[in-house]
Amino acid sequence: MSGPGGEGRRKPLILGLTGSIGMGKSTVAEMFEAAGVPVFDADAEVHALQGPGGALVDAIEAAFPGSTGPGGVRREALGQAVFGNSEALARLERIVHPAVAERRALFLLEHAGAPVIVFDIPLLFEKDGQDAVDRVVVVSAPPEVQRARVLARPGMTAERFAQILALQVPDAEKRARADYVIHTDRTLGETRRQVEALLRKLADYRTL
Repeated sequence: MSGPGGEGRRKPLILGLTGSIGMGKSTVAEMFEAAGVPVFDADAEVHALQGPGGALVDAIEAAFPGSTGPGGVRREALGQAVFGNSEALARLERIVHPAVAERRALFLLEHAGAPVIVFDIPLLFEKDGQDAVDRVVVVSAPPEVQRARVLARPGMTAERFAQILALQVPDAEKRARADYVIHTDRTLGETRRQVEALLRKLADYRTL
């Protein structure tokens, strides 16, 4: 990032937005977007790449026969093929990650003039993605709030929830490693005010 008096236009400050399942990360990402901040949604890009006519459908079918159909990747079938199988998961990631990285690079070019950009990355710490961002924002809520939210999802079970948590960096560690924490165990208005306060702080920082 260029400092005061540096050559050329200052690059956008890149925020890495992350949080464990059920913490409200998607809601906070929408608040950043509503405030005018460009948000790169890694999950949405994966869905597009794997959806009908998606660029990765053929490669995924070749690697995991029977995992796709007319609507693109059959997510349940693919999930069954890779869940709990580190080799299969690594094979899938070798297909998906380079494509998402290419989309992210294009997004950066498109929004090169923005003061702040958000990369919405669910597994930022799990995949060592913190080196690709300037600051990390973790979205967090108490365990009982998280559990209630997740178990209210259709098809979710306590066993499945426990399996997902086991694959994620613990919330306490994420908060300890974060530059900023957004707490979501409160009203939407209060959460939005945290987002707005953070953006004001970043605006002040960038004028120093």
